Amino acid sequence: MTKILGLIGSGTIGSAVARLAVAAGLDVVLSNSRSPDTLAELVAELGKHARAATPAEAAQSADLVVATVPLKAYNRLPVAALSGKTVIDTMNYYPERDGRLAELDAGELTSSALVQRHLADSRVVKAFNNIDFRRLATSARPSGDPDRSALPIAGDDPRAKAEVARLLDTLGYDAVDIGTLADSRRSQPGTAVYVQPYMAPRPKGLSQEEARRWFFETPGVPVYADRVKELIDNPTIEN
Repeated sequence: MTKILGLIGSGTIGSAVARLAVAAGLDVVLSNSRSPDTLAELVAELGKHARAATPAEAAQSADLVVATVPLKAYNRLPVAALSGKTVIDTMNYYPERDGRLAELDAGELTSSALVQRHLADSRVVKAFNNIDFRRLATSARPSGDPDRSALPIAGDDPRAKAEVARLLDTLGYDAVDIGTLADSRRSQPGTAVYVQPYMAPRPKGLSQEEARRWFFETPGVPVYADRVKELIDNPTIEN
């Protein structure tokens, strides 16, 4: 059972996961590419169940690790410190941000398979990559709640996927196993299950400031496990 969650990367997704984890009673160890002291404000907000460390320290001290950095930085993940660990990969490939990666452009690998190749002695599971950080933070619901949403997970190790599914349950989400890391392409940007299903329809004609306010203030739409499966199995469905 996960008691300490390590985060390598503490941006929008990492911070959302950390808040959910602390709310669920877990301890979190936060890290980023700069230094632990740059996370002082977030640690203070999260309280006594949070502390900051280096990425290697966060990896070593955690039962389960979330890697949530820009994909272009995947090869900076600490290989030795993550050896033997289950690593949740939240990363997506955005060429305009990450630069072009030949293996991904050619379809030879998924981004998670690329991460797994780097972390050869870890168990990589794809999760948290298909929902925006605001809906991730606000749509969590306890087990049995009629508005509880589901998120897809993918990985090559069944026990690691079960571990991640238990974490999702603790944080407030059901998990839908969509297959291996090769299958994780079915939840990547541009697919039917990516981001949009969890958001209410956006009004037309909003100014930039109105759109920003709408993004932060509008509640998410529940996406149940059956709907996730439907979107995964029918990628041409329009939302």
